[in-house]
Amino acid sequence: MAQSQVSALIVGADRLGNIPDLLRDHNIAIRHHISGRDPAHQKKAPSLPSGTDLVILLTDFLGHNVMKTFRLAAQRAGIRVLACRRSVCSMQQALDQCGYCKACPLREANEAKRSITRVSAKGRRAQGGLALQG
Repeated sequence: MAQSQVSALIVGADRLGNIPDLLRDHNIAIRHHISGRDPAHQKKAPSLPSGTDLVILLTDFLGHNVMKTFRLAAQRAGIRVLACRRSVCSMQQALDQCGYCKACPLREANEAKRSITRVSAKGRRAQGGLALQG
């Protein structure tokens, strides 16, 4: 069963680095990216692009006024807001905690890997050291 793709607006940062790859793995498509440098973004609440399902705020590259205006615009439109720093690790943590990723097939695969890792680590401790695998 295919999950419908989430359409996101990203606000903050000039470059996104590896974040688009991470979002693609979570079935999130970047429809628009706004750097937040435009002074007009600080003065009045912008209208969000149509079809936006999620607003992602990259907090280490945004001023408080810009964050506030986009949060209010998302709140008025009933759109979820995800706030994190501009790093893959921070984005992954935020995605793990958001409601969009609960049904994500990648999340289920990651949880299965974590449980296997925990089991194998317990087995190594029981043996009294590291087990070499050939």
